[in-house]
Amino acid sequence: MKSTILKYGIWALIAGGILFLLSLIVDQDMDYGMRAALGYASIVLSLLFIYFGIRHFRDQENDGMVSFGKALGIGVIISVFAGLGIAIVDYIYTTSINPEFFEEYARALEEAGRGDEVFDIGSGLAAVFMFATVIVIGFIISLISALILQRK
Repeated sequence: MKSTILKYGIWALIAGGILFLLSLIVDQDMDYGMRAALGYASIVLSLLFIYFGIRHFRDQENDGMVSFGKALGIGVIISVFAGLGIAIVDYIYTTSINPEFFEEYARALEEAGRGDEVFDIGSGLAAVFMFATVIVIGFIISLISALILQRK
């Protein structure tokens, strides 16, 4: 089980980091709503490794059997890896690559008439928020994958 979690977790970490970075740097003139959609798409794509990791464990390491609880646990741990990759990239991006990101985003919200949504958040807290977001989405994908893949 550990080897499956490490293998698919590291792939999720790498995919999450690369895809999220691409969603942040692709076409800087793109609308923030579209960039957010790309960011969430990168999260979901990186979390697909949950399904494949559970399936690999069931079929290759556990004689075609996996309980719901074990499948859910594998999925959640893989999502932690993906969350780390995305949080690290988010932190590096907002501190080193584009330290003005939050000011630019606040201006875009104000120009769109959504100034009431602006609040001051630092890069560290934003990275924690991204990590938590990935974990929540990862839990949902783990839950669905565990329901589909469980075999007793």
